[in-house]
Amino acid sequence: MNELIEYMQQLGQRAKSAARVIANADTGVKNGALTAIADEIEARQAEILNANKLDMQAGKKNGLDAAFLDRLALNEERVAAMAEGLRQIVSLADPVGEISQINSRPSGIKVGQMRVPLGVIGIIYESRPNVTADAAALCLKSGNASILRGGSEAKHSNLAIAACISKGLKTAGLPGDVVQVIETTDRNAVGELIRMQGSVDVIIPRGGKGLIKRVAREALVPVIKHLHGVCHVYIDDKADSEMAKSIAFNAKTQRYGTCNTMETLLVAEGVAAELLPELAALYASENVELRGCEKTREILPTCVKAVEADWDEEYLAPILSIRVVSDMEAAIDHIHHHGSGHTESIVTDDYARAMRFLREVDSSSVMVNASTRFADGFEYGLGGEIGISTNKLHARGPVGLVGLTTQKYIVLGAGHIRQ
Repeated sequence: MNELIEYMQQLGQRAKSAARVIANADTGVKNGALTAIADEIEARQAEILNANKLDMQAGKKNGLDAAFLDRLALNEERVAAMAEGLRQIVSLADPVGEISQINSRPSGIKVGQMRVPLGVIGIIYESRPNVTADAAALCLKSGNASILRGGSEAKHSNLAIAACISKGLKTAGLPGDVVQVIETTDRNAVGELIRMQGSVDVIIPRGGKGLIKRVAREALVPVIKHLHGVCHVYIDDKADSEMAKSIAFNAKTQRYGTCNTMETLLVAEGVAAELLPELAALYASENVELRGCEKTREILPTCVKAVEADWDEEYLAPILSIRVVSDMEAAIDHIHHHGSGHTESIVTDDYARAMRFLREVDSSSVMVNASTRFADGFEYGLGGEIGISTNKLHARGPVGLVGLTTQKYIVLGAGHIRQ
C-alpha cells in the first residue's frame, strides 16, 4: 500500500510540474502534439487492434455483458474516429488566454476576464479505450496536464494508445508527464487519485453508477460528473408522423450502450393509437423489448407491463419503456420526476410548444426534432468530449475545451491607485 501511495504521489508531483509547461505552451506547439498523436494512432492501428483483441477475449471470458463489450470494442472505424477527433480538436480555437468583457470603470481601470486552464485533471473511466485519446487531447489543447485511470478490462488497449500519446508529445517537444496513464490495475489507485488535493484540481469520472457514486462520495477534489442517462423523446400530437418514427427509432436503436440513447418514449395520447403499432413493428425488427404503461398496453397488448422502476432505468440494452401522456405538460412533468438531467427531445411542428419545451425542461441538452444520439461532443463540434456533465457547476452537457478551463479577472491600469 505504501508503494502505491508513493507511486500516486509521484504521478501527482510530475503532473503539477508539467501543468505549468503546458499551460504556457503556444497553440502551435499543442496542435503539433495533437497532430503527431493522430499520426501515431493511424500508424499503429494494427497494434491497437491487437491489444484490443486481448481485452475483448478477457472480457468475454470474465462474462462482461453485451453493452459493456460494445463500449470496450475497437475496430478500424473507431480507431480512425479517434484520429479524426484529435484533428478536429486541432482545428478548434484555443480558449486559453482569451480575454473577454473588458469594461472601463469610473476609477479609470479596465476590468476583464481571461480564460485559463484548470491545472491537473484526473480522469477515471471504464471500458471505452477511445476515452484515453479523447481525454488526453482535450486536456492538452486546453492547457491542462492529465492523469488517466482506465479500467483494468481495457488495460492493453489503453497502454497501446498511451504509447502513441507519449510519442506524439516527444515529437512536439513537450514533457511526457503532460499526459500520464496510471499503469497499475490496483483498485486502490482510484481512492488515492480522488484525494490528491495538493496536486489534482478536478476529477472527471466516466463509467457505471457504482464508480461515479463512489467518486462523488469519497472525493476530496472537485468532481465533474453525470450519474446516468435516462433520456426521453416526447412525440407531440402536432408532430410529423414520419419524422417522429424516424427519430424515435434512431434514438433507441442506433447504439444501445451509450448514455445518450433514449430509454423512455413519451407519446401524446392523440397520436398514440396511430403511431405505436408502427413503432412497435420497427422495434420488433431490432428485437427491442417494449415495456409500457396501461394505455400503451391497450394499444400494444403484447407489450410487457412497465413497473415503477422502469421509468428511472438506464437500460443500456435493447429495452424501451413507453408511456402515453395526455399532453406536453404531462410529458414535461414525467421528465421532471424521472429524468437524469442528461438529454431530452420533443418531436413537434408547433413552434410555441418547441420553445416552451426548450425553456422548461431542465436537462444538460434539450432538443427539438432531433435524436438524443446527437448529445455528443464530436457531434456538437467540440472535437470529442471528456464526458457529459449533468452538474450545473462548473460545466454542463458535453465537456469540451471551454469546459476544461476557468476564468480569472484581469485589471489593466496606468498607475491607478484607489482613493
